[in-house]
Amino acid sequence: MAVEELELELDQGALAEADRRIDELFDTERNKRIPKFIPGDPALLYSALADITKRELPLGRVYCEWGSGFGIGTCLAAMLGYEAFGIEIEPSLVQISRQLATDTDNEIEIIESSYIPEGFESYDGVGGEGLVLPENFLGGATDEEPPHYEGIPYPTDEIDVFFVYPWPGEQEFMQELFGALAGDGAILLAYHGDGEMCAYRNIVEGSPL
Repeated sequence: MAVEELELELDQGALAEADRRIDELFDTERNKRIPKFIPGDPALLYSALADITKRELPLGRVYCEWGSGFGIGTCLAAMLGYEAFGIEIEPSLVQISRQLATDTDNEIEIIESSYIPEGFESYDGVGGEGLVLPENFLGGATDEEPPHYEGIPYPTDEIDVFFVYPWPGEQEFMQELFGALAGDGAILLAYHGDGEMCAYRNIVEGSPL
């Protein structure tokens, strides 16, 4: 499997619209009371997701956010027509994001769990975090049972768009995890901070062209 980077065309009009919606959704005072939580750039995510959607780059409309926080990104995906799922391990953020979805009439699902599926592990390496695959895991175009997240009715290889805001040193780990879990043609949006949003497409070796 391989991951190729895609070019994004970020629409300033979409950014303005996202800013308007985020003003309604996001309470910055509330953020100060959540430990170990750093908000990303939802307006930039909205623009990037709108761009790839307009260009019909995703194969379908299933979205999954790793570490969904307040649930703003997941709500924005739903606004753009995606069946949207967020995965968040912090219970207080799960509660806030579910209430946010209710208050704004967004049909999303927030799963209280780790985004690393059962059987997969991470470790701290010299160059950053590393991924340990389950024993005998092949991934990609094979006949084995694909990984699932409990609460999401699709295996990971049927999710069309993933989004993550990785901690420093986790960027390569997230690409590796994406390459192991995602199906052929799936897209990963990754916010690297300082206004840098990157997009990657998964290419599974042995898949038909």
